[in-house]
Formats: sequence, C-alpha cells, structure tokens
Amino acid sequence: MHQPSSPFTKAQLLPQEEKLEIVKQKGALFIGLPKETYFQEKRICLTPDAVGALVAHGHRVLVESEAGIESGFTDKDYSEAGAAITKDTAKVFSCPIVLKIEPPSQEELELMKPKTVLISALQLKTRQTAYFKTLAKKKITALGFEFIKDEDHSYPVVKALSEIAGTASVLIAAELMVNAKKGNGLLFGNISGVPPIEVVVIGAGTVGEFAVRSALGLGASVKVFDSSLTKLRNLQVNVGRPLFTSTIQPKNLMKSLRRCDVAIGAVRGKNRSPILVTKSMVENMKKGAVIIDVSVDMGGCFETTEVTSHDNPTHISNGVIHYGVPNIPARYPKTASISISNIFTPYLLDIADNGGIENTIRFDSGLRNGLYFYRGILTNKSVADWFDMSYSDINLLIY
Repeated sequence: MHQPSSPFTKAQLLPQEEKLEIVKQKGALFIGLPKETYFQEKRICLTPDAVGALVAHGHRVLVESEAGIESGFTDKDYSEAGAAITKDTAKVFSCPIVLKIEPPSQEELELMKPKTVLISALQLKTRQTAYFKTLAKKKITALGFEFIKDEDHSYPVVKALSEIAGTASVLIAAELMVNAKKGNGLLFGNISGVPPIEVVVIGAGTVGEFAVRSALGLGASVKVFDSSLTKLRNLQVNVGRPLFTSTIQPKNLMKSLRRCDVAIGAVRGKNRSPILVTKSMVENMKKGAVIIDVSVDMGGCFETTEVTSHDNPTHISNGVIHYGVPNIPARYPKTASISISNIFTPYLLDIADNGGIENTIRFDSGLRNGLYFYRGILTNKSVADWFDMSYSDINLLIY
C-alpha cells in the first residue's frame, strides 16, 4: 500500500523550541525641546500641559529657554510643569530624543550625539544629500512626522495642520477683503438683503473641507471642485448639508471663478500641485477678488501665485489679491502647537511603555511608517528615489 505523503516535513514534526513573546519593559525618556531657528517658525511640539503629563510618568524634558515664547508659553510655564530649562543649545541637542517642528539644520545635526532619536518634519523637497549623510554618520534614528499614520491609515499630523490651514484660509480671506490694498470692502456674513460672498474651493480634502465649514459658518455661498467624486461625496456627508459640487471641468470652473469673491486652492499632487487655474482664468476674475493658494508649498494650483511671507503676505496680479504664504499654521502658533502636542504626547508615552523606539516600531506599523532612518540606515523608498540613494526595508532590520 502506498503511504499518503505527509503535509509536514520531517523537520517540522520534530519538537520546536517555544517562542515566547518579548517582554515589554518600560523605559524613562529624556526629551530635548530646542528653540526653532527657522524663518518665521513659531510653533513648539509640546505644550506645558503635555510636559506635565510626561513628567508625571517619570520622564525628563529639557527645554531650551524661550522655545515656547512665540506660542504663548513661558519658561516659567514649562518649569512649573516639571521641565528643566537651559540656555545651552548644545545641551538640548545632546538629549537621547530630540523633538522639533522643522528639520534640524546642518549645524544643529552636528550638535546631536550618535544614536539619537530625532522626531521632526522631514520636508523632503528642502533637504540636501548632506543632511542624510550626517544622519548616517551619526547612526541616528529619524522619524518624519508627516509620514506617521493613525489606526485608520490617515496621517494625523498632516490632518491636524490641514484643519488649521483650511479654517485659516477663510479667515485670512475675510481680512484681506477689507485690509489689503485694492480690497473690495466686502464682509463675510449673511447680511439681510445683501447677496452673500461667493467662495470657490478647489480641492475636497481636509483643507477643502475645513475651508468649506468656515465659509458656510460665516454665511457665504460655497462651490467645491475636485477631480474625485468620492472626495466630493465624503465632503458633503462630513459637512452635513447639500452643496454645489463639481468635478474639475474648465468651463464650469471658469464660470464660477468669474463670479466669486474668494478662491481657495487646496490641491496636492505627488511631486507638484497641478496648475488648475491658468493666468487667463485669473484675468477674468473680479478686480479685488482674493486668491488663497494653500498648495503654494508644493508649487501652487494657481498659475499666477508667487511665494510670499507672513511679513508681506500678498501680491496683486491682474487686480486680484494673491496670498501665497506656504506655512499658514505658523500664523496661529498656539493653536498649532496644542494640536501637534495632542498627537505627540500619546506616541511618546507609548514609546516609553514599550521600552523605547525600537520595540514601538516593531508593534506599531503607523509609527514605523514615519521612520526614514534607522540607526543610520535609510529605510524610506521615496527618500531613496528622490536622492538616488540605496535603502533597506525596515522590516528586515527590526525583526
């Protein structure tokens, strides 16, 4: 009789050694919060309340003197929350974990100790190869907070800052209609007997949704354009009322831009925002109308947009007021800081509970997604492609 072949190999039938779960050991964190030196950057990653929560869990926080002053938080606030304050920048950068908004400059990187954990924005488009070479040389583990994912696969930090940018875009437009040179003196608000302000929002993502919410809240008449029907549908559901929505068709868009008082651009592309509003379309807009191009940091979706700064935020082209500041949330540093701090605090407590960043990225795939350098090894494919560098899959390094 022929013996049926076994589905197991001989080796698999032999007794195997038992694999026990790695015991998670809690660890105390030592976090450095440096003062931001980047142009017009006023935000800070942790509020005094967040520092208080971390200190209560047995962690240490070292804050550079006046790091939170632009966000409305004094050294006294941080000191009372349990942080240590220092005027020595090098001391802050020598902490095992460095937490900041903007990516560190080359000089700041030099101050960091080998094997430091850096958590900041990456801002891929503004990096140079030298930045990554220094990270590799110092065997630094780095997380870019714009890549960190949530349980629902969204990007919590990007979402939070997009909510601020969307809401702010309408409030900025309301100011510019009155204060800017050549502003048309119109008031947002549903005033009886006066036709409402007409707002066109291009892009139905988070920025677009919060711009729509704010504009509707101020009594404006709103039209939303996006190439994705799903996004338009979701926006209507989230806002909870029927709206004028349209796919991006030049004829419809042109017609709406001709009539609108405010146009908000919030469309992102893979590498660059697509230009959806041409110079000739802007030429046909009302004189004194306002354009807020929230996508300006990725090139902008209005052809006539120029990059401006918070000090001199507008330029006028074809009689239309253009606002092209790339970092809108920095205009509201306190709100932005509280929002970012709310996201970081649970992550930091989680890292401590898991006994450090190594174990946490092993268990938390969302945080692992934010990792672009691990002990001096590049682990992010998009960074590797952008700079033509070689990278290693993080899953091969941590298991």
